[in-house]
Amino acid sequence: MNQGIASAVVITSPAIKLRALTELWKPRLSVMVAFSSVFGYVLGVSDSVNWRTLILLFIGGFLVSGAAVTINQVMEVEYDRLMDRTKNRPLPSGRVTVNEAWVFAAFSCLAGLLLLWIYTNPLTTLLSIISLLIYSFIYTPLKRVGPVAVFVGAIPGALPPLLGWTAATGGINYMALIIFGIQFIWQFPHFWAIAWVADDDYKKAGFRLLPNGGRKDMETAFQIMIYTLFLLPISLLPARFGLTGINSAFIAVVCGALFLGQTFLLMKDPTKKSALKIMFGSFIYLPVIQVAFILDKI
Repeated sequence: MNQGIASAVVITSPAIKLRALTELWKPRLSVMVAFSSVFGYVLGVSDSVNWRTLILLFIGGFLVSGAAVTINQVMEVEYDRLMDRTKNRPLPSGRVTVNEAWVFAAFSCLAGLLLLWIYTNPLTTLLSIISLLIYSFIYTPLKRVGPVAVFVGAIPGALPPLLGWTAATGGINYMALIIFGIQFIWQFPHFWAIAWVADDDYKKAGFRLLPNGGRKDMETAFQIMIYTLFLLPISLLPARFGLTGINSAFIAVVCGALFLGQTFLLMKDPTKKSALKIMFGSFIYLPVIQVAFILDKI
């Protein structure tokens, strides 16, 4: 009986540890990041898609993103222990040690960068390094300084489509900056909606991400609306310059209008419930228009 229990522990413990380590990647977030790089790649290719490059770009992007968010959790472990939404993560819960997390982040980072170096090009790899460094070592500490962190964090948050574009073309042009700009502007209503919803938890950790002195009022809601409004014209630029067509432009307008409508509701009713709708709306908006652009391109 005792031998059976001991044997079970030996068998299951590595699996439990591996599961805890992979949680550090924040898989859903890293998949979204990697998909954004695929989006940029498909829009950038002029001929047929190189499926090997596309798949390895996705894997490399996922690993680098996973490394960045792992480093973020290492640096914020003391603050994560204070918040209800994060206290059960692998590090604050003790399922993974800080040293294990650093090793895991280093492995993920090196593996991801190696794939990008071999199967894309030096520019894509360099931009990946810049993205990781900004997110992990500039954005992360700035979260306790003020809402400037949202602006800084929007840069690495918007780089994945640019990485995909450079992987396909080897360079950066005005179209690359347009798809970067769409995701850059999207970051503001996205982050501020999350900050509004999680405000009570964020205050426990000293995170200060909301604009206007952190107030949850009409002024903050208005600022969220303005950034969301900017998404409408910028999302039409790919069609205007012939990168995509009218179908994706129509979908971008519809999705943008619905997204914008949620911000008017927040202005009318500046509550957590209204902010939660914007948060979920932001999660839907970006992948929907990206898929629309991809389908229109191919």
